[in-house]
Amino acid sequence: MKTGGIGLGAMGAGMAWNLQRQGFLAVVWNRTPSGAEPFAGQEGIRVAGSPEELARCCELIVTCVSRDVDVKQAVSAMRPGLAAGTIVADTSTINAATARELAAQLGARGVEFLDCPVSGGVEGARQGTLAMMVGGNAGALERAQPVLAAIARHIVHMGPSGSGQATKAVNQIMAAGINQAVTEALAFGEAMGLPMDKVLDVVGRGAAANWFLEHRAKNMLEGRFSPGFRVSLHHKDLSICREMAKNAASLPVTEMTIKDYERLMQQGRGDEDISALFRVKQSAYKKQ
Repeated sequence: MKTGGIGLGAMGAGMAWNLQRQGFLAVVWNRTPSGAEPFAGQEGIRVAGSPEELARCCELIVTCVSRDVDVKQAVSAMRPGLAAGTIVADTSTINAATARELAAQLGARGVEFLDCPVSGGVEGARQGTLAMMVGGNAGALERAQPVLAAIARHIVHMGPSGSGQATKAVNQIMAAGINQAVTEALAFGEAMGLPMDKVLDVVGRGAAANWFLEHRAKNMLEGRFSPGFRVSLHHKDLSICREMAKNAASLPVTEMTIKDYERLMQQGRGDEDISALFRVKQSAYKKQ
């Protein structure tokens, strides 16, 4: 299945390289041309001049951009080049309502839209080990699955359009709670004067072990917060969760995390990894 990739940021580039290694990637496009340059010299891959040009030569298009408006713009730019039967698999994190809207728009033209948000961080994108939660037509997913398996180890069809994004919202709310718990606990341990290398060793082998503790704790204790998943992006995702839940439920952990991230963003730390929440927890002890 001839595949194109739109959006070549930290996540999108990792996914595109895995598509290239499996022989699926034929063409790419990125809003910032420099992002597409590493692919320009690869045999069998060309850089399209526009999303429409890319769409004209693809059976499957994998998109990975930041926000609802970016996905809408990408789809609008592709639309004149999309032929009936084409599949657009969007791996961005957006509102479920936006996914349903785009699925309806493209469906009227005979184009399938799958909302396929992913989880697993930049590491998972590079290694092709992401978890993918999919909303949309099951038949379209069956057609696309051999290609999507190059970027995701675990692919689950969640239901109709929007279901993938609703599942990703569950993931992002849970990630907020884990971030809160881990950073608060480690700041507490540090304040108690404990040998934190030993804390990580013993806690990481018990019931509190988790991915975030394993992959981020050492860096945060060393004061390193290089981007894996940016504060500003998780803030965006949690704001989507808030919007989706506004008529259904309160999300106290989500609200607390949004406020903490806003503090970090006001300090110019929006591009740091979400483990920078540790800074907020540390500062609480320093004030005492």
